[in-house]
Amino acid sequence: METEQNIDRILVVTAHPDDVDFGAGGTVRKWVESGIQVSYCICTDGDAGGADPNVPRSEIPGIRRREQTEAGAALGVTDIHFLGYKDGDLQVTQDLRRDISRVIRQVKPQRVLMQSPERNWDRIYSSHPDHLAAGEAAIFSVYPDARNPFAHPVLLQDEGLDAWTVSEVWVMGSPEVNHYENVTQFFPHKLAALTAHESQTAHMEDLEGRIRHWMTATAADAGLPDGELAESFKVVNTA
Repeated sequence: METEQNIDRILVVTAHPDDVDFGAGGTVRKWVESGIQVSYCICTDGDAGGADPNVPRSEIPGIRRREQTEAGAALGVTDIHFLGYKDGDLQVTQDLRRDISRVIRQVKPQRVLMQSPERNWDRIYSSHPDHLAAGEAAIFSVYPDARNPFAHPVLLQDEGLDAWTVSEVWVMGSPEVNHYENVTQFFPHKLAALTAHESQTAHMEDLEGRIRHWMTATAADAGLPDGELAESFKVVNTA
């Protein structure tokens, strides 16, 4: 695993607004406070989300972009790239791979945080079909696309974006975990980010208790003392 001293820029690739905040909000804040530039690439606008039937569906994409922008600000993230694909129908297409590769070449991250392309039967909510597709497209973009100057030629020839090699990938929601982050002190930031997604979380009973319960169990898996909170990942060398 790369040391934090070797990391200046991290790109997070997710399917929907709020995915990063549920999966890694504490870790993102921890990175930001250490001086790392964190950027987001959100594949869909979450237009199939929302819990209020009285809100016109046409308004949901704009609402969810605004919520993700506010949630990012709560964690210290302001560079957010929305790709605008249709929620609930994300496919691993060449277009999606090209668009994620574009953001990788723009941001030039040493590390990419992504969703798992493998179904996790123990945490089925992490394995939404869009999550699986976003994870698969993200790893294809990390390798081989973004580092290959001849992949998606429009990126280099028309847009002047040179190839870029991502050294490391962190996977959220993976059925295999090999790394934990103690994010106890950053729990208020994670909760603030999740609360910003009002269309998704305002109806949830005891959001704080639910999130704290999950993170307490993860901390126990990591062997941390009682009262600590953690997030888990699979870390993969992709250099």
